[in-house]
Amino acid sequence: MNASHLLKSARQRAGLTLRELAERAGTSHSTLAAYESGTKTPTVKTLNRVLHAAGFATDVELRRRRRSADGLARGDELVAVLELASQFPARHTTALEAPVFRQL
Repeated sequence: MNASHLLKSARQRAGLTLRELAERAGTSHSTLAAYESGTKTPTVKTLNRVLHAAGFATDVELRRRRRSADGLARGDELVAVLELASQFPARHTTALEAPVFRQL
C-alpha cells in the first residue's frame, strides 16, 4: 500500500473533506491533494501527522522474511509446489465409493 492510497482511505473513512483534514493536520488542502494523487510524497513524519489528524495511527512490524534451505521465498516455494502438483492428474473414480454399513 502506498502513501497516497493510505491517506485517501484514511480521510474517506474519517468522513473528512480535503480542507477539513488539511486544517486538522496543519497543511494546505492543495498539498494534501498532491499527496493523495501521488504527485508529491510525504515524509514519514508528515504521513503520521496527517493520519493522526484523521484519527488513525500507524503500526509497523518488522519481521524477517522466511526462506527455505534452497533460498526460495516461501511464496515462491508454494508456487513451485502447486505447479508441480498440476502436472499430476487426480486419480479418483467418478462415483463415490463408501463401505456399506449394516443396518440394525
